[in-house]
Amino acid sequence: MNYKLSEPEALHKAATYCSLADRCIDDVRKKLTRWEIDFPAQNRIIQRLVQEKFLDEERFCKSFVNDKLKFNKWGINKIKFELRKKNIPDSLIQSALENINPQENRERLLQLLTAKKKTVKGKNEFEIQQKLMRFAAGRGFAIDDILWAIEHKGNADDADYADLRG
Repeated sequence: MNYKLSEPEALHKAATYCSLADRCIDDVRKKLTRWEIDFPAQNRIIQRLVQEKFLDEERFCKSFVNDKLKFNKWGINKIKFELRKKNIPDSLIQSALENINPQENRERLLQLLTAKKKTVKGKNEFEIQQKLMRFAAGRGFAIDDILWAIEHKGNADDADYADLRG
């Protein structure tokens, strides 16, 4: 039996979906489309969810940035790319990214590369550094930060980071 959700049922289900974690309008619209809710009803449901604060693009953007930095160890470029894929306005993306401390971002990259270097194999140091650079670029870090991390020697009380240069 193929049961189609009514608009109030879809609203309730979407509200539950939004209450579990911060969501963006694009995610909710995709869910509503999968539930075969027509476009005008989708717009009414989304409008109601925004009105009742179940959906807040700015809040979503800030939590997305925070989660991807802390848990996924992504760089700024990848975060921007993923937010744009979700049709988040550039002004909200920029606002959420303004709170990232550039030095903390570099330190995060340095820790990531230090851990990764322990598992990377190569014929020589150049090949290992190239693999580390590709890895960091894939995580969305800027080339300036990657080069800084590769060249960083660490200081006397930071022996782990000195290992990056080989």
